[in-house]
Amino acid sequence: MERRLYAGRDVKRAHSIDDLRAMARKRLPNFCFEYVEGGAEDEATLRRNRDVFREIAFLPRTLVNVEKRKQSVTLFGERSASPFMIGPTGYSGLMFREGDVKLASAAAAAGIPFVLSNVSTVSLEDVVQRAGGRVWMQVYMYRTRESLAKLAQRAKAAGIEALVVTTDSAVFGKREWDLRNYIEPLKLDWRNKFDVLRHPGWMANVLWPNGMPRFANLGDLLPPGQDSVKGATITLGRELDPSLSWDDIRWLRDLWPRRLIVKGVLGAPDALKALEAGVDGIVLSNHGGRQLDSAVSAMDVLPEVVEQVGGKLCVMLDGGFRRGSEILKAVALGADAVLLGRATTYGLSAGGQPGVERAIEILQTEIDRALGLLGCCDIAGLDRSYLRWPGRQAPLSRAQAQAQTQSQTVQARVAALSV
Repeated sequence: MERRLYAGRDVKRAHSIDDLRAMARKRLPNFCFEYVEGGAEDEATLRRNRDVFREIAFLPRTLVNVEKRKQSVTLFGERSASPFMIGPTGYSGLMFREGDVKLASAAAAAGIPFVLSNVSTVSLEDVVQRAGGRVWMQVYMYRTRESLAKLAQRAKAAGIEALVVTTDSAVFGKREWDLRNYIEPLKLDWRNKFDVLRHPGWMANVLWPNGMPRFANLGDLLPPGQDSVKGATITLGRELDPSLSWDDIRWLRDLWPRRLIVKGVLGAPDALKALEAGVDGIVLSNHGGRQLDSAVSAMDVLPEVVEQVGGKLCVMLDGGFRRGSEILKAVALGADAVLLGRATTYGLSAGGQPGVERAIEILQTEIDRALGLLGCCDIAGLDRSYLRWPGRQAPLSRAQAQAQTQSQTVQARVAALSV
């Protein structure tokens, strides 16, 4: 009998994120699924995000008591049930009615943070009030800085814990497979129009009774009456600011009193600049392979970044994570946490909040099982000694990197005294 993934409607029967992906593909119209699935140009970056995990192998311990296992971590002084969170995914309301609330509620129930996208269809106030838990918010630096200042005020008043600034979208990437679904901007071709009609369940859930969802957190950035998902996309693209620089991050740092995180760093030099700018954390990211094609993956640069800023900044990353074991590989290389994008969006698209909860459950179970098989009872003890990455120089563990930094500081002070 031929192997095949489960693609039915019962999310409890999904045994992997790939099962949820198959379910999402069946439930969503093609143009929606392609928006989630696709990458930029030849999709080389998209493939690299997945291929990198196959290069890294585990080196388990044996005869270790792993009867009790622990996967919780500390992020900004607070415990998180697992070493991952739900990252910002735009247009979630197009995948499932009030998708942002479904994602946030599932995260809160699981004891992990949720990052609300700037291009969300439920107001940030409603998300915080209805979902609870730890809510962060992703923002873009648009040409109109006043809009961002107003949004920061709303976020502060609502109790948002952190702002996550996306910095890799000053110029919009070209997602060709997405564009091929349209005969002109935002006008579906006939093939896709007929395909929408073949998904009455999605239509009833998302489009009825008010049509396309509307953005709720863009304030006066959009012209009156152009806040629908369909009408706002072109306007938003024009508002992206190609003059964005580290001075803008410092401006936001002065404006925002809580945790500030820069998303879009891909290397140690920019990680050091983020540290100098006074931010609290960084997210290593190539925007899910949707911006610069042929870019490195976040995993490729994670070791060098941890070596330079580990212990000084909260180092997080995203890009291609589908298995709990892959999350553990990132943690072993020094990451503080992983942000999920497509993995939990597949769950949302497959079955709303229960689908997201199932995605989280799958990953938490995989992490727990992998820790046991690795012979590591506490994720805090996981480091690079549990990995083999052929062809790569073994990076310093976080503890070694901190010890090296302290040693260099002491040597510098001794040298200064001897002058």
